[in-house]
Amino acid sequence: MTTPYPPPPPPPAQVRDRTTLWGVLGIVLGLICCGILGIIFGYLSIRDARRYGQSPLLGYLAIAFGVINIIGGAILRATGNYPFWNND
Repeated sequence: MTTPYPPPPPPPAQVRDRTTLWGVLGIVLGLICCGILGIIFGYLSIRDARRYGQSPLLGYLAIAFGVINIIGGAILRATGNYPFWNND
């Protein structure tokens, strides 16, 4: 008497690859308003890119723009030329 084969394993769960989402959010926020959020989203993009075997370029750009935003904002504040900062 032969035993029947076990049932096949269930298909792997679909994962949501958010590499591009994190990278684009990081670039936009890093350029426009929040350098720190740009760095955070850039890190998330790099992490997901490594996990899913994609290019981490968007994450690196998001981190670079976030750092540039922070440094540029600090320079503008130090020179007194920050557009939305009143010294009155």
